[in-house]
Order: sequence, then C-alpha cells, then structure tokens
Amino acid sequence: MSQSKQNFIVQKWVTALSVILFLLKITAFYLTDSLAILSDALESIVNIVAGFIGLYSLYVASKPRDEDHPYGHGKAAFVSAAAEGSLIIAAGILIIYETIVNMLANHTVQQLDQGMWLVGATAVLNYFAGAICIKIGKKNKSLALESSGKHLQIDTFSTVGVLMAIALMYLTHLYWIDKVIAFILSGWIMYNGYTILRKSLAGIMDEADEQMLKEFIQVLETNKKTNWIDLHNLRVIKYGDLLHIDCHLTLPWYLNIHEAHVEIDELSNLIKTNFGDAIELFVHTDGCLNFSCAICTKKDCTVRTQPFQQQLDWTIENVVSNQKHSLAKQA
Repeated sequence: MSQSKQNFIVQKWVTALSVILFLLKITAFYLTDSLAILSDALESIVNIVAGFIGLYSLYVASKPRDEDHPYGHGKAAFVSAAAEGSLIIAAGILIIYETIVNMLANHTVQQLDQGMWLVGATAVLNYFAGAICIKIGKKNKSLALESSGKHLQIDTFSTVGVLMAIALMYLTHLYWIDKVIAFILSGWIMYNGYTILRKSLAGIMDEADEQMLKEFIQVLETNKKTNWIDLHNLRVIKYGDLLHIDCHLTLPWYLNIHEAHVEIDELSNLIKTNFGDAIELFVHTDGCLNFSCAICTKKDCTVRTQPFQQQLDWTIENVVSNQKHSLAKQA
C-alpha cells in the first residue's frame, strides 16, 4: 500500500472517530450543563471539520503532478493544516464567549458523575487514536496526518483537565471551578492552534526545516562515499509527501558521464533508504579543483596535485552555502 493511500485511510478513521467523540461529549454536556465539557465538545466540532479538510487535502496531495502543478499538489496539506489551526483558534474564542455569557446568567451544573464517565471514555479513545496518527504521519512524512494526531492528543489533555475539574466540583461543590477551567482551556486551545498555523505557513513559504536538514545532512555525512568530495548548495523542500532536494556534488574531475551518474544513483538510493521513495532529487555535479585535494580522502587518485590535509565534516553551516569548500574558506 502506498504512503498516500495509507494516510488517506487513517484520516478517514480519524474523521469518523471525531464524530463519535463529539456525540459523546455533547451528551455529557446535556447531562451536566458544564461549561468545561461544552468547551471540550466545541473543540471536537473543530476536529470534525478539520478531519474533513484533512481528508480532502490528502486526496489532493496524492494526485500526480500535471502541467498546471509541475511540483505536484503536496502543498494542499499545508493549506489544510493552516485551516485547522485557524479553526482551533476560533474555537478558543467561542469558548471564552460562551463562558462569559453563562457567567452573567449565573449558570449551574448537575449530574457530574454521569458526565465523568462519558468524558473519560473520549479521553482514552483520543489518546490512542492520536498516537497512531502521529506515528504513521511521521513515518510517511505527512503533515496533515501529524496535525490530526496532535489535535486528538491536545483534545486528550484538555479532556483530562475537564475530568479533574469535574471531580473537584463533585467533591467540593465549588462550581465556579467550571468557569475557570473553561477559560484555561480556551487559552490552551488557541495557543496550540497558533503553533499549527505557524508551522503550516512555514511550509507554504518554503521555510527551512532545520531539524529535517540536520537529520538529512547527518545521514549523508555518515554514509558519504570516497568520490563524494564535497556537497554544497543543498536545499530540501517538502511538498506534502514529496521531498524535493537540490544540491551540488563535487566529484573527481576525470569521471565520465556514466561514472558520475553511478555516484548520483548511489546518493539517490541512500536518501530513499532513509527517507522513503517519495523524493525528487536534482543534482548538479562539479568537477574537483586543485584546492579540493586538501579535503579529498581518495587514496588511489593518480592526478592529485596537493596532499590530503583534513577531512571536512558536512554541517548545515557549510552544506547549505553556495560555494565549493576548501580549508582556506573554513579558516
């Protein structure tokens, strides 16, 4: 099964689960009239809408590239995440509004024991479903699926807070706690909506993912071949499930086109082994120059003009720069 198809199937189950959890929470609200439970239920509405948006984005992102979209449709996942983040922020604002309205109306709660069982069931389901989504999303490099998983786990944390508040109210009969928890939840929900929105906008703007770059460069550094004298001008951009990679690779100048292509194939296979098959690799090959000898570890080179001095480690600082490396430039 392809990664995109697996992502789509998981997202369908997440969407269906969101509907079930919303029904459980809204039932708990009608039993208790608790604003904290209402806050939790409103977040579930967001999860339902976000789930359908996620489904559509994964469907669009899985479509092959065409004349109108030469880089594919992967950025639909970022648009989906942006919409989800915005909806979460809107839910937080709505919770604040509902809480203030009910404070003015001298709102009371009831049947807290029955509501606790229903809300507790949703917390358990949310936690395990969110963990599965995040695991598969990270494995398949799917931002949309990761976002859905995080929403479910955020829902779990907020639900646990609601359960604690209900238990405290049940034991102490201090019903003003309900309104305090609703305000706290609204702030927590809006903060998480902001972080998701920020991450999606970074993807839309092709902002560099430093963590992914570090992981990517570490794999290349650990497994680089003798003929890979230098790597520079590296750019890694994510379009949905597709990883688009540009780089300049310095090879011995005397390799013919076929031999250079073999080196590029080895580079491609290394990346696919570690990051999956959904990659688009563009490599510009450079021939080594005299100053390259000082950092070249190739021992059987018959045209070396200078002795080897020091191996140059590949790091973010030197690999993303658009210049060939030499010891003089590192000094």
